Amino acid sequence: MTISERIFERLKQLSMTQKEFSEATGILPSTISEWKKNKTNPSSEKIMPICRVLDVSPQWLLSGVDPAKGRESNHDYYVVAKDTDTGILVSDFNRLEKEQRDRILGYVAAFISMTEDRK
Repeated sequence: MTISERIFERLKQLSMTQKEFSEATGILPSTISEWKKNKTNPSSEKIMPICRVLDVSPQWLLSGVDPAKGRESNHDYYVVAKDTDTGILVSDFNRLEKEQRDRILGYVAAFISMTEDRK
């Protein structure tokens, strides 16, 4: 199965129209129609917006292989948009020195422990 076939299979599962998909991804309707008509695949810069809207992993979209044997969110990795709070946090965290990152992780672990103890 091709990438475009997986896209249209997932759209059907979600009961999402090509127009809705176009609006959600920002991809032109004519481009989406070309994928379907000519059985071509999207360009690489469109993969992440497609995955976000279809709620699938890039691995599943590109290969059809889903290590979680489903589309649940229990993967060994996250796909995060850079302009979200989480994306900004990850970007800033990665700019820190290892010692600083370890310290932040310690704070997070302590904070989680405190909040779990209150339950």
